[in-house]
Amino acid sequence: MDPISDSLKAELLDTANALADAARSAILPHFRAVGLAAENKAGIGFDPVTAADRAAEAIMRDILAERRPEDGILGEEYGAKTGTTGLTWVLDPIDGTRGFISGTPTWGVLIAVGPEDGPILGVIDQPYIGERFVGGLGIAELDGPMGNAPLRTRAPRALSQATILTTFPEVGTDQEGAAFHRLSANANLTRYGMDCYGYALLAAGQVDLVVEAGLFAYDIQAPLAVIEAAGGVVTDWEGHPCPMGGRVLAAANTRIHAEALEILRGTAPND
Repeated sequence: MDPISDSLKAELLDTANALADAARSAILPHFRAVGLAAENKAGIGFDPVTAADRAAEAIMRDILAERRPEDGILGEEYGAKTGTTGLTWVLDPIDGTRGFISGTPTWGVLIAVGPEDGPILGVIDQPYIGERFVGGLGIAELDGPMGNAPLRTRAPRALSQATILTTFPEVGTDQEGAAFHRLSANANLTRYGMDCYGYALLAAGQVDLVVEAGLFAYDIQAPLAVIEAAGGVVTDWEGHPCPMGGRVLAAANTRIHAEALEILRGTAPND
């Protein structure tokens, strides 16, 4: 797309923060609430959705209708709206609803905006902790209870010293799971159940790799923008761009990305 003016950058950033603020207000009354109900969206398995998911996306869409009515929207709960500006807002009101209904603070609000080929700005917001990770348009920063700090991914280290995060132990299919666990066996530490907060920790320099499969655009676009702004690398398991999701490898730097990619390629399906 054409270069973005400073005034548009400021408007997009201000809008993204307004969306995150509104989503916080809509979600927090439901978190750890007694009797919170969760519906299952999945025909097979368990894919929960709550009133908090729907309320947060609805209020973000209302703000966009007021502030950026000509932009497109892609949201997990209410689908796609076509725009005319070449920019689309990609919204996941609660990434990690399983964690949300379990009371863990690893879920978050994901907000991204960009053209068709990927995001130019992303926000990972954890309302309960009060942390907001922002990346893109020349910004890479964390704002939270400890103040404001720049985001920077970890420097290169040996894979044998690395920490890897993912959400589900099975990762995806049996073949994808085998590929992940082969990678995990070469690392120092593997942690599970992190949802979008794992990507935030990668951007903040706390871990080295996040590996997942079966993602959608609304799962990855905000983390992708934040991690790349912080100096990291995000691709699919073949090393290609992945703004629409699928199998995702997020790495702190190009060296550990290359090491991880070699292992995933060696055991992933269709090799």
